[in-house]
Amino acid sequence: MDRIIHNRGQVTEENIEKVNAIIKEYGYKKNIFASNLAFNKKFKFAVFLPKNENVEYWQAPIIGISKAAAELATFGVTIDYFFFDYNTTSFNKTARKVLKLDYEGLLFAPIFYEESISFLIEYKKKNTPIVMIDSNLQEIEGIAYIGQDSYQSGYLGGKLISYGIKNESNVLILQITRNIESTTRTNVFLQRIKGFYSYFKEHPHLPKFNFTEISIKYDTEKQLTSNMFNGIDCVFVPNSRVHIVAKFIKENNLTGIRIVGYELLKQNLEYLSDGIIDFLIHQKPEDQGYMGIGYLYKKVVLKESVNDLHYMPLEIIVKENMQ
Repeated sequence: MDRIIHNRGQVTEENIEKVNAIIKEYGYKKNIFASNLAFNKKFKFAVFLPKNENVEYWQAPIIGISKAAAELATFGVTIDYFFFDYNTTSFNKTARKVLKLDYEGLLFAPIFYEESISFLIEYKKKNTPIVMIDSNLQEIEGIAYIGQDSYQSGYLGGKLISYGIKNESNVLILQITRNIESTTRTNVFLQRIKGFYSYFKEHPHLPKFNFTEISIKYDTEKQLTSNMFNGIDCVFVPNSRVHIVAKFIKENNLTGIRIVGYELLKQNLEYLSDGIIDFLIHQKPEDQGYMGIGYLYKKVVLKESVNDLHYMPLEIIVKENMQ
């Protein structure tokens, strides 16, 4: 039977017909895994992410990626890491390096919008699988995504801000960037704010909400002032740096302000435990990294058909369930 399936050696026409009949009736699937082991095949994946030194959020997907790599090492999978600083110059320099090399698959986080679009257009010419995490660039077709639906997470943020509010309220949308120009803010950042506003537009029966937007850079001291919070009832921070706001509010004894932000960073959880932060929306970056490598493994090594879009569940974390 093996000789017939793999077209090796001489077999009679009668035997071929018998084996083909059995295959048709019972089905047959080539054991890709066994074949790879037999030929000692190697599969190298590239991981292209922001540097994670002193950046707790980006340490999480690396944990997931490392876990997946350890599990798949026996099956010939290895990973090369490429990290860039939080500026377009470093991104473009690293992108050029990645484009010069050949890999069986790529895991990528598109932090800078325009630069990421240009990079993906070029990398797609290699005809190797690409999976994005953290942010989804839908403008480029044929690329997988594992992460949160950013629009829906912002929509949820709006719902959490409005929950239980009975009177007119003033909301501060505080955009805390990492010294990144407004034109290069990530798609996830903008989609969250868009979803946030959409919740209120779709619920006109709510009390009146007045919105103010302020942008600050997190690595510049004394960006926040008490005047920013005059008359403010709620604060929405569309990324993981919500602890910066919570710290200021606590140190200045500001009370009666609802705060909604993102991610289970250590500092965020401390202020959630203290009751300063009310809600955190979690997108499981560790799981994104783990599942991203798993996607490439199934696609490249096992040659399986894999769903190219996987939205992570929107988890709401409060003080009572933070453990």
